[in-house]
Amino acid sequence: MSGISLESANKCLQHAIKKAQTEFKRPVCVAVCDANGFQIAFARMDGAPIRSIAISQQKAHTATRMGMSTDAFLERLRSDNIDIGYFCDPLMTALPGGNLLKDKAGAVVGAVGVSGLKPVEDQVVTESVAELYESGKLG
Repeated sequence: MSGISLESANKCLQHAIKKAQTEFKRPVCVAVCDANGFQIAFARMDGAPIRSIAISQQKAHTATRMGMSTDAFLERLRSDNIDIGYFCDPLMTALPGGNLLKDKAGAVVGAVGVSGLKPVEDQVVTESVAELYESGKLG
């Protein structure tokens, strides 16, 4: 598989929404992008903050561009004392809640970004999506 399909991206959206509703009981925005960081699918739950639209999209974008989750990227920025501005990409964010989507062979096919919860909770949701996708249950 060379990329994530729209059908699979929509399954990822639905799983993230269900996880946010059942575990955290708050509305979120969810974005899924391809391996190059371009959006494939997006959903905003009723009541999700407007600011979470762009944040969820930027979390997915950042994960693909950096090849790591956004919480790992945040740790890298902190440990290496790097300013995010050095990457010259205004769409990047270091807020946790962005995660890579990999196929069963481990190849990156896209990423998912969630915003609307606490960043650590956003990350929990994306980790759940990533695990299910890699297992083949969402792909």
